[in-house]
Amino acid sequence: MLHRQSASPRVVLVQDPAAAARLVVDEIADLCARCRAEGRAPVLGLSTGRTPVAIYGELIRRVREGGLDLGHAVAFNLDEYEGLSSSDPRSFAAWMERVLFDPLEWPRSRRHIPDGTVRPADQGAQCAAYEAAIRAAGGIDLQLLGIGRNGHIGFNEPGSDLHSRTRCVELDRSTREDAAADFFPEDPPRRAITMGIATICEARRVRLLAFGAHKRAAIQRALSGPLGEDCPASFLALHPDARFLLDGAAHGPGAQS
Repeated sequence: MLHRQSASPRVVLVQDPAAAARLVVDEIADLCARCRAEGRAPVLGLSTGRTPVAIYGELIRRVREGGLDLGHAVAFNLDEYEGLSSSDPRSFAAWMERVLFDPLEWPRSRRHIPDGTVRPADQGAQCAAYEAAIRAAGGIDLQLLGIGRNGHIGFNEPGSDLHSRTRCVELDRSTREDAAADFFPEDPPRRAITMGIATICEARRVRLLAFGAHKRAAIQRALSGPLGEDCPASFLALHPDARFLLDGAAHGPGAQS
């Protein structure tokens, strides 16, 4: 167990997901403009699920209206279910295509998602290659995160080490329960490939979003509890530029920015 630093991730209170999306996309727009001036590609760490939907909708709106250029951006996704191909509509790869990549005609050469169909014997090599690709791109400039009810970030479940890297993991029962509706009548996958906590924490900026009272316990544990493997999101207290964008329900009574 690590001691919590005096500084924790900054909390930014928002009215709703749309307000959070505007703030995050403002950051992405500024990042893209700065990177273009520097002659390099912005590198975004992306997530899936309900939490980032408003962000992706706002990105699409601004690109279509001409206020944002993502043509040179590179994307690395956090995770993918083991055993699902990109053609499976339940895969994160297919989800990203539907929700963001296809609407923006994002070049395939600039989007990266772990391959869920790689044989177990080859997963170590795939994960090492994923880490190498992030380094070759110059590192992640801004990483988007949600948080699981058990405090997971990406698929770094309780028990994940601070120094963990991209790897295949066993999914926690609560994580599989939350995913059950997406796979009914089949059981959700038991394993997934995920960026590690060390990989996430190497991003220059981390923005975690959470909305709703069902996320409150995990948020309170991440912000106020001891740093430890039982709540992987707590390790974000060690990051120099991590922010939690929360609505009042996720933060709880007495919320202050």
